[in-house]
Amino acid sequence: MSDTFRALVIDNVEGNQTIAFRDLSKSDLPDHDVLVEIAYSTLNYKDGLAVSGKGRIARRLPMVAGIDLAGTVVESRSADWKQGDKVVVNGWGLSEAEWGGYSRFQRLKPEWLTRLPDAFTPLQAMAIGTAGYTASLCVDALEDWGRIQPNEGEVLVTGAAGGVGSVAISLLAARGYAVTAATGRPETHDFLTGLGATNFISREDLSAKGGPLQKERWTGGVDAVGSTILANALAQTVRGGAIACCGLAGGADLPATVLPHILRSVALIGVDSVMASASQRDRAWQRLARDLDPGKLDTLTRVEPLSKIQTLGDEILAGNVRGRVVIDVSA
Repeated sequence: MSDTFRALVIDNVEGNQTIAFRDLSKSDLPDHDVLVEIAYSTLNYKDGLAVSGKGRIARRLPMVAGIDLAGTVVESRSADWKQGDKVVVNGWGLSEAEWGGYSRFQRLKPEWLTRLPDAFTPLQAMAIGTAGYTASLCVDALEDWGRIQPNEGEVLVTGAAGGVGSVAISLLAARGYAVTAATGRPETHDFLTGLGATNFISREDLSAKGGPLQKERWTGGVDAVGSTILANALAQTVRGGAIACCGLAGGADLPATVLPHILRSVALIGVDSVMASASQRDRAWQRLARDLDPGKLDTLTRVEPLSKIQTLGDEILAGNVRGRVVIDVSA
């Protein structure tokens, strides 16, 4: 193990936020019980905000960025984890209140770790990342709602070419749902069809201001966009349907009314991936291991070096990232 290793650190220098690579040692890391050697991290929208400086994601400084990591336990003071265990960590405030995954090593609390399913390598785990894990939580939430069944109408996925959307399409299609993909990028249609989408709707059609109750179309949906698109999705959901909402790429506002909820019994299910329980995480990863086709996962994924992370952050904020970007923290 090297005495020092590189990490991407957000800090405050003379009142200004800085983002730069820094050499750290194990003694610099937080005093948590499990030391993990990180193989890969990933790029999410929140990471883009953090590493570009366009969003104040870090709530304390200095902060190692990166909300995801996958790797191997090196040292452990916890009875739950031993040297050699393969683990994945999603959320838990990493890159916000706790040091994150853009580092070769990190110390973590035992309860933050999820055992990596045998079906996945660490690289594949980060191809899934928080985005794919959140998509799985959303599918779990829709099925737990209990009124949505395969082969009973269309299920909408917004932000379809993004990380959450692309994995959600694959998981829903594997379960037999007819998936309509909402995207503003027609050039991704072939890619999304390959994941299992059977129909398309343009982002512009869902972005136009519509009435509080519109023609019923969706039996359910996964939304990572928010704002007017979510409002229209709710207004178009059939009686007794549900939309699982997990993101705000289009805005944190929701210009909607209560009418779909009180006149059609439409449910808006909020999905929080950051503080989900261990049992929810295990269930979500089990679904991914069961239903996510590794071949399709490969089509979603590209691997990039940590050295390019700030450029990549600008790309994801501009909407120019398709599928998943895995970050090789050693490069």
